[in-house]
Amino acid sequence: MIKVNRVESVCIPVADQDAALDFYTNVLGFTLRTDTPFEPGLRWIEVGPEGESSTTIALAPASESAKVGGQLTGIIVLVDDIDGFHSQLKAAGTDVDDEVQRMGDPVPPLFWFRDPEGNTIQAAQEEGVHGVRRRRR
Repeated sequence: MIKVNRVESVCIPVADQDAALDFYTNVLGFTLRTDTPFEPGLRWIEVGPEGESSTTIALAPASESAKVGGQLTGIIVLVDDIDGFHSQLKAAGTDVDDEVQRMGDPVPPLFWFRDPEGNTIQAAQEEGVHGVRRRRR
């Protein structure tokens, strides 16, 4: 059996690539990895966390048949300071849950927020409740 090697990108179809790029880089602090024109008026944009992370988020132009905005993306971003990140997003005017959820071990503190098009992303504390760092498998 041939196996998948890794996940390269996850794709979020967006109506306004410039607004999405501004949010993901200036509010979330992601780094622009790729911004390449591929058809007249269309661009392939990828952003990702600073550093070694190989998986990116593609802010792709939506096709005519794609539903844009208001999607539960399934994306989880990990942060070192969940409360600080929550406060930072609130201060930036981001649509964010009112509070950080604390369900207890083994679930790390977490909350959900929405990008400018209403796509939902989860943020979670990277270091677990008992100081155990979440590991990539």
